Amino acid sequence: MLVLALDTATPTLVAGLARWTPGGGTEVLAERAVPSGTKHAELLTPAIRGALADAGVALADVEAVVTGLGPGPFTGLRVGVVTAAAIADARGLPVVGVCSLDAVGSGARTVVTDARRKEVYWAAYAADGSRTDGPAVVRPEELGLPGPFTGDPAFAARLGADVVPADVTTAGLLRAATPQLADPSSAGPLVPLYLRRPDAVPPTSIKAVTQ
Repeated sequence: MLVLALDTATPTLVAGLARWTPGGGTEVLAERAVPSGTKHAELLTPAIRGALADAGVALADVEAVVTGLGPGPFTGLRVGVVTAAAIADARGLPVVGVCSLDAVGSGARTVVTDARRKEVYWAAYAADGSRTDGPAVVRPEELGLPGPFTGDPAFAARLGADVVPADVTTAGLLRAATPQLADPSSAGPLVPLYLRRPDAVPPTSIKAVTQ
């Protein structure tokens, strides 16, 4: 099965192509990891096109789509989820959503990524890779877990421990999506993991307009 994998939950967007077979693992054919900041909307489509070209396949060859559901910033996260849904809907493909933190690192670890507002998104995992806690958002000083930590090393000092640098990967997304890829009917709707309210809020009062 040829799978297109997308994630826009972090400042580095990911677009990749991989061959997935039940019991046979994942062969990553191409991956574009693009530092995108807040420009996910402008950069995701070129990244997808680039990954398709690198893999030597066409979008018409894709048989399934996997996308990260966050947690992540509202606008950036929506770009990836909506793009995955649109591609899958247009071509009648199965689409699988996974927690983006599940696709960072492997083994026993606590994953931390930048949540802005001086906070981190985090989730903890057992040695077999299963998630044991999270995802959640917290100030690093209040996390209270011993690690080992994986993800954004910028938070090492505030965590009081080393953080092994790691990002979302195509292989990680497919690893997290394996149960749903094996049984596409088990995949739920694409519901982004928004762990807090957005920065933008409606005005609380209406100002009079002067002529």
